[in-house]
Amino acid sequence: MSSDISPYQSRPPWAFWRSAVVERQAEAVAHLHKPKFQMDAGLPIMTAGSCFAQHLHRKLDGMGWNVIQTEDIADRIPRRIARRYGYGLYSARYGNLYTPRQLVELMREVGAPTPIIWEKDGRFYDALRPGVEPQGLGSADDVVQARAAHLKCVEIALSQAQCLIFTLGLTEAWVDRATGRTLPTAPGTIAGTITDNPVDFVNFGFAEILGDMITVRDMLMARNPDIKMLLTVSPVPLTATATEAHVAVASTTSKSILRAVCAELVARFDNVDYFPSYEIITTPVLGGPFFADNLRDPSEVGVAKVMDTFVASYADGVVDVIPAPVPVHEAEWDVQCEEIMLEAFRT
Repeated sequence: MSSDISPYQSRPPWAFWRSAVVERQAEAVAHLHKPKFQMDAGLPIMTAGSCFAQHLHRKLDGMGWNVIQTEDIADRIPRRIARRYGYGLYSARYGNLYTPRQLVELMREVGAPTPIIWEKDGRFYDALRPGVEPQGLGSADDVVQARAAHLKCVEIALSQAQCLIFTLGLTEAWVDRATGRTLPTAPGTIAGTITDNPVDFVNFGFAEILGDMITVRDMLMARNPDIKMLLTVSPVPLTATATEAHVAVASTTSKSILRAVCAELVARFDNVDYFPSYEIITTPVLGGPFFADNLRDPSEVGVAKVMDTFVASYADGVVDVIPAPVPVHEAEWDVQCEEIMLEAFRT
């Protein structure tokens, strides 16, 4: 006769909150993430997503990983200045892609540029990446030409990628009424106005975001059937919400939907994995939460724990040969994020 009295009695230490989180037993911590596939420093990686993805791009690049860079001029101007203009943030100069819908639309636009142009004080901005030219460009035609050149670089990144690391950041977005394109920020935040550039608010739900991510996977696999996708969810709360909910409630709703989408994708597809940077930053699982004084941005300690866990998970046998990153003053690594500019509208 079996002596089992409960299905939980034979569960390992990582299955219990006390041993895995309160006591942080070594065996339990080691099981924080069990990757589906291994990655090595030579794997061509394309990065994209919300602001937090910049941390992943920077850390992997600094460790000598093969992070795709199709638009970079850091060897010609100081890195701090290059980053202000969108260079070296991601694999191409598309800026922050806060929602999966932006990534779908960007991939569809490759080969057929469809610029949306905003104006401010006689300067012109690409509304689909307004932050990459802080001072704008001299004419609308300059924006058209710059976007066409940029999309060629996106095409190169997509063609080279053997793994996409994508950070899902937001469910809330603004859609350009004239074109139906999803924007990284509302007009008036950097350039344009809601009068001259009317937009509609959308708060994407689970089914829409899941559908967009499946579309991304299908489009990537049409280029490379062996492509891998590694998903993360940004731990950064909303700066502001356009819903009627309290910002804390709206933020939790948004992150919950994004996290649930990731879980569904991982369950469905062998080539999709999820890395728990969200959990590492926002919960006590490794001693957190790890936020800066503004209670929003991840602290350097938190980011370091994310990357240490990432390397331990995905770089089995590779860690010892990765060169140490060159020390850089932290001010040079400020994350470029349009969303934080919404603070200017706080009353």
